[in-house]
Amino acid sequence: MKITVIGAGAIGGNLASKLSTAGHDVQIANARGPETIRAEILESGARAVDLERSVQGRDVIILSIPFGVAGQLADLFASVPEETVVIDTSNYYPGMLSEPIEAVDNGQVESVYTAEQLGRPVVKAWNAALAETLRTRGVPAGTPGRIAIPVAGDFDEARKVAMSLVDDTGFDPYDAGTLADSWRQQPNGPAYCTELTLDELPAALAAADREKDTAVRDSVQERWTALPANPTLDDIVEMNRAAHR
Repeated sequence: MKITVIGAGAIGGNLASKLSTAGHDVQIANARGPETIRAEILESGARAVDLERSVQGRDVIILSIPFGVAGQLADLFASVPEETVVIDTSNYYPGMLSEPIEAVDNGQVESVYTAEQLGRPVVKAWNAALAETLRTRGVPAGTPGRIAIPVAGDFDEARKVAMSLVDDTGFDPYDAGTLADSWRQQPNGPAYCTELTLDELPAALAAADREKDTAVRDSVQERWTALPANPTLDDIVEMNRAAHR
């Protein structure tokens, strides 16, 4: 597939590398220009391109940008064909990684908000795993204990495309339903960054509670202080799991 990743941070850069390694034609762009994209991201064959031409003629566009800024790309996406699948990987952390957004604070689902700001449908994927999980713990299909990633979207074909790409990055894709249901994979529910298998993930999504999960999300800085000085990935995953016991 012809894929563009917009955003070259820990998530976007990793996805560009993994999808290129899997054999896809991958471009990566950001708002600061192709010369600012780290060389190691391009080692697997991904190409750095200008943002303005990154969205034309692509099958899939992955948005790995801070939550709340998708509206700044609405003009860029106005000419993108309807059949292009757009995948959103962002998460809302008000006061930490994002400015507070009233609509989301009042209950609007994160990626529903993103779709409205962007002016087109999106699929939610890869948001419910830590960057280090995505970088280091992808394994071939069929490997025992393979971590599962929830994928939510309103259109069956777009959701299937996203699920196929999740598989290509080394994780079991799980059909998590419509975009309106994607609140179940947002911070900090039982399915969020807890490294569950395909057998474990459905129950975690079903156990999500919007009020409790928001409180868990907002306590992350306090819980972080209880971790060792240099927490491992396993320490962080266990912290997230413990919040729901």
